[in-house]
Amino acid sequence: MAVVQTPPLQHAPIGRLLVEQRLISADQLRITQHEQARTGQAIGPLLVSLGFVTEHALRAAHAQACGLAEADLARSTPDKQAQGCVPEPLARRLGVFPLSWDATRRHLELAIARPDDLVITDQLAAQLPQGVLVTLRVAGEDEIRQAIERHYGHKEDLGALVAHLERAATEPLAPGREAPPSQAAVHLVDAVLQDAVRREASDIHFEPERHLLRIRYRIDGLLREILSLHAPAWPALAVRLKVMADIDIAENRSPQDGRISQVIGGRPIDFRVSTLPTLHGENIVLRILDRQRRLMPLAGLGLAPTQLARLRIMIARPEGLLVFTGPTGSGKTTTLYSILHQLDAARLNIMTLEDPVEYPLPGIRQSTISEESRLGFAEGVRAMMRQDPDVILIGEIRDAETASMALRAAMTGHQVHATLHSGSALGTLVRLQELGVRPDILAGNLIGAVAQRLVRRLCPHCREPRMPTATERELLDETGTTTLFDATGCPLCDGQGYRGRLALMEILRMNAELDELVAAGASRHALKRAARAGGCVSLVEDGLRAVRAGLTTLEELGRVVDLTERQHAMPDMAAVE
Repeated sequence: MAVVQTPPLQHAPIGRLLVEQRLISADQLRITQHEQARTGQAIGPLLVSLGFVTEHALRAAHAQACGLAEADLARSTPDKQAQGCVPEPLARRLGVFPLSWDATRRHLELAIARPDDLVITDQLAAQLPQGVLVTLRVAGEDEIRQAIERHYGHKEDLGALVAHLERAATEPLAPGREAPPSQAAVHLVDAVLQDAVRREASDIHFEPERHLLRIRYRIDGLLREILSLHAPAWPALAVRLKVMADIDIAENRSPQDGRISQVIGGRPIDFRVSTLPTLHGENIVLRILDRQRRLMPLAGLGLAPTQLARLRIMIARPEGLLVFTGPTGSGKTTTLYSILHQLDAARLNIMTLEDPVEYPLPGIRQSTISEESRLGFAEGVRAMMRQDPDVILIGEIRDAETASMALRAAMTGHQVHATLHSGSALGTLVRLQELGVRPDILAGNLIGAVAQRLVRRLCPHCREPRMPTATERELLDETGTTTLFDATGCPLCDGQGYRGRLALMEILRMNAELDELVAAGASRHALKRAARAGGCVSLVEDGLRAVRAGLTTLEELGRVVDLTERQHAMPDMAAVE
C-alpha cells in the first residue's frame, strides 16, 4: 500500500470558508446548497459553474484550508514517468493528475481537486504500488479534467475507424435500399469531435474533393490537415453530422445552419454547424464553442506593461465609446470578455448584444440579435437604454443607425464597448465618419480604439536561440546582441514549434489634442503624428517587441502584419521624435 500524505482536517467546510473570506455571499452559498441537494454535485464545482467564484479562487481557498501547495496545470510540464504510475482510468475516477515521479525516492506528486476527501485518499493508497510516498497539491476539477484529456491522449484509433468506414462505404447494397449512417460513421464523428476539443481547435473543416474527403482543424489560427478519407465515405459522415445538428438530411443544394451539443471531457461543448454546396459535395464546417472555457485575464493576453496600463486607463473611464477592430479570428471577442469579466458585475449593470452569444458570463445580461423577433443591434441598444445599464457591449457596429445609437449611449453616461471592421486603430475614426457620425460628436465621446491581431506563441520548451542576421537587425532597429528564437517542434507542442497565441495591439487613446483635430476635420497624417506623440504604438512595432522578447518569430509576425511598412514607418517615427 502507498503512503499518502493527507492534509489535516479543515475546521470549516469550503463554502463557509469562502464566505468568511468574502469571496462569496451567504445568499450565494445558500443557493449553491440548494443546487447541491438537487443535483448531488460537490459544492466546489457547483460554485464555479454558477459563476459565484472562479476556479482559481476556489483552488487557492481549498489549498489554504488544507495547508497544501497549489498546482497550476496550465503551466506544468507533464511527466511521462509519473503518468505511467497512475493509469488513466484511475486518474479519471479519482480526479487526480500525476505531476512528477522521483524513482530514487519512490516519491510521486499528484494534483487533486478534493484533498480532504478521505475516500479518495484511501483509494489512492490502496491502488498505488507498495512503498510509494504520495504528496498532494491542489488543482481545480476542471483543470484536472482538461489535463487528463490533453496529456493522456485518446484511446480511439482514428486510423482504424477510417479503415472500417471506408470498407463499409464500398460494400454493395440491396437494390432500392439507401445506406443509413453506419456505426463506423457514428464512432468516427464522435472521435473527431473529441480529438478536436482535446487539441483545443477552434473549427473543424470537412472538405470534399473529387476523390477524397479532407478533415482539417484550425489550431492557433492555422488550418492543419488531420485525416484524408476515400470520397465514398463522405455521405455517411455528412448524414451523421446533419442528424446531430438537426438539419434536413435530404437538402444538399442550399446552405444550412445547425447546432450540436455534446459533453466532452466532462464539460458541455457546443458546435455551430454550417453546410455549403460545392462542386464535389457539401462542405461542412463546425465552430467549437466551449461554454466553460476559462476567460483569459487581461494580464494573460501577452501585452507589454505599457500597453496593458494604457488599456486599463481607458477601461477606467466611466463613459464613452471604446472600439475594437480587427479581422475575423483576431481575438476581439476574447479581449472584450476579458474586460467585462474584470469589471465589478456586482455593482454595475453590464449588458451585451451579440450575434450570437458564444460564452455565458455569470452576472451579465446577454442578449442575441434575432431576425425572428426583429431585434437588431440598433433596436437592441435602444431597448437596453431603458434597462438602466452602466456598461453596454455591442457585438458589431454594422450600419449608420447602430453607430448613432452607440454614440448616443456613450453621450448619455454609459461605457460602451463595440467592434468595428477597420484596418487600424486610426482607421476607426475614418470608418465611423463614413457611417455618418459627425466629427464634432465623435470628439469627446470616443474613449479610444484598439486594433488587434493574434500571433502564435513560441513553445518555450523547444525554441532554439540564434543571432539575428544583418537584415533582421535592421528590421528590429537593434544594434546590440539581441537573441532571436526559431520554432523547432517537440511533443509538448505537437511538433509545431508554437503553443497558444498572444495578442498584438495598436492602442489609440483619445486625448484633448486628438479630440480637437477630429472636430476640426484634420488630415490622417496629422492625426497619426498626434497619436504617435501620445504614445500610440503600431501593430508592427508591438509585434517586433514580442519578437525581441522571444515570444514569437519574425516569420510568424510577417504572417499577420505587413512588415514592409516598417521601412516606410521609420522615417515618420524619426520625424515625430
